Amino acid sequence: MFFGKKSSGGSVEYIIVGLGNPGRQYENTRHNAGFNALDRLCEKYGVKMNKIRFKSTTGECRIEGKKCLLMKPSTYMNNSGQAVVEAMNFYKIDPSNVIIIFDDISLDVGKMRIRQKGSDGGHNGMKNIIYLSGSDMFPRIKIGVGKKPHPDYDLKDWVLSRFSNSDDKLLDEIYDNCVSALEYMVLGDIQKAMANFN
Repeated sequence: MFFGKKSSGGSVEYIIVGLGNPGRQYENTRHNAGFNALDRLCEKYGVKMNKIRFKSTTGECRIEGKKCLLMKPSTYMNNSGQAVVEAMNFYKIDPSNVIIIFDDISLDVGKMRIRQKGSDGGHNGMKNIIYLSGSDMFPRIKIGVGKKPHPDYDLKDWVLSRFSNSDDKLLDEIYDNCVSALEYMVLGDIQKAMANFN
C-alpha cells in the first residue's frame, strides 16, 4: 500500500476509527460498540461528526495536542477497510497511527483489551482492514460484547442483537475508559494504556 511519512504542521497525525454498521436499525447493537465509543469521545471533546468523507462520517479534534481524524465507516462492517485505507492514503498515515475500536465476542461485557498490533481475531471488519492495507500493525481497542449464549446461536444474529439495560451500565464505564486510553495512545504511550485498562 501507499501510506508514507506523516505530514507535519496542521495535517492529521492520527486516525481513530470506530467500527460498526450505519443506519438506525443497527444502533446499540453489539457490532456497533466501536461507534458508541467514538460517540463518547465526541461528547467529551465537543466534536460534531457531520462531514462525509472517505466513505465515512467524520469529524476532527485535537487530543493531547495531536490532530485526529475521527471516522465511522459507512461501508458496513465487512468492507471497513475501504474507508480506512482511503483515509490513510490521503493523509499518508502509517498503520501504527491508526487506532481501531471494535467489538469482541471473546471478551465479557464490561471488559476491554488494548493491543499494539495483531491478527483480525475472526472479526470481519478488522479482517478487511488488514487485507486491504496489507498490514496488521494497527493499535486497537477491543470492547467486550459477550459470547454467544449457546454454541448453536447464529453469530450474525448475536452481533446484531442489542445490549440489555444491565449491559449498558457496564459499557458506560468502558466507553469512558476507551476515551482515557485513546489519550495515552495518541501520546505514544500505549503501554500505559494497556497497564491501566487491560
